[in-house]
Amino acid sequence: MDAAIFAIVAATLIRAFVFEAYVIPSGSMQKTLLVQDFLFVSKFSYGPRVPNTPLSFPFVHNYMPVTNGKSYSEVIKIPYIRWFASEPKRGDVVVFNFPMGDTVVHLPNFESAMPYYDLVRQLGRDEVWRRWGKDIVVHPVDKTDNYIKRCVGVAGDILEIIGGDVFVNGERLPVPSYSARNYLVRVKQGYKLSVEYLENLGVMMNTQAGSSPDIKEVQPGSTEYVLTLTQSERDIVAKSAFVEFIEPIIAPRPTASEFNQGETSAIFPHDPLQLNSLDNFGPIRIPKKGEAITLNTANYSTYYWAISRFEGNDFYQKDGKFYLNGNEVTSYTFKMNYYWMMGDNRHGSQDSRYWGFVPEDRIVGKAWSIWFSWDGGPRWKRLFRKVR
Repeated sequence: MDAAIFAIVAATLIRAFVFEAYVIPSGSMQKTLLVQDFLFVSKFSYGPRVPNTPLSFPFVHNYMPVTNGKSYSEVIKIPYIRWFASEPKRGDVVVFNFPMGDTVVHLPNFESAMPYYDLVRQLGRDEVWRRWGKDIVVHPVDKTDNYIKRCVGVAGDILEIIGGDVFVNGERLPVPSYSARNYLVRVKQGYKLSVEYLENLGVMMNTQAGSSPDIKEVQPGSTEYVLTLTQSERDIVAKSAFVEFIEPIIAPRPTASEFNQGETSAIFPHDPLQLNSLDNFGPIRIPKKGEAITLNTANYSTYYWAISRFEGNDFYQKDGKFYLNGNEVTSYTFKMNYYWMMGDNRHGSQDSRYWGFVPEDRIVGKAWSIWFSWDGGPRWKRLFRKVR
């Protein structure tokens, strides 16, 4: 019994403060990380974070197996504390708590896959609570779902996406080696593309459940396909003798006329006055601790959630004026650093383009290495690969 208790305590402390094992559940980081890649994540890289809810069942995250109830108690709550803190860097692959996951609909295919706040925007709060009120669950910061993305912008950066390319402070960011985007490919009449043919060319094809398919016909029987490819794979496909053309699929900025009265955009900051798309976004300034911004009607929707929800203020706009905790203000000084996260599968990722900034208190750790990988059997070539 003594040995078992010691092992549980030791493993819990290591898991909380040193490193933890995670599994990739979705295809948002294809082709850098694949579904069912098992990772070690370093908690020391950015400084270990003291758990907000220390009373928790060992080795589970937010729900208990079998009973499906909460795995933690909020009798004791600890404010945000991070020891030996250091900042994520641009290009790091980061695990973090989903910023919009504090309130979820606890049902299959909902949770963070269909965020509560998106449902509220689409249907209205009253309708959401009428339909799913008994299944709505509220989590503390450290018990929201874990996400993994690449950090492309740090506190103080000015970020913009132009034609699918990310620019930070006016400079184009290098594209990660295995970052993928969607391409429209047309083949000659009488030819078809298949997974087997593309794999023989040297293209990594992933059709595993939980990930977005790497090949889709535009229409049944069509000669046009949508392929998810890295830049080097795009060059391989372009050289195929029966490919007529290949070009990236770019989401243009929407026009104001595309929004009906009262309709909101699915893209952050969900404001039809800010016409953003997945591939043409911003520019946007990422908040920095100790840095003040001047408030105006143009940036109110951009920073509202960070000021009110993440930093715990009563913040609102009325008659063109801004009020913070009951006092009229013209500027705001941020208490935390924030980050911009994007998936390497640029057209198959729910990331900061949908829900905005990631505050520092949500950062869990840095993805370090793949210790195992599975797709109907071990993917031997991926074992012990460092995450880059």
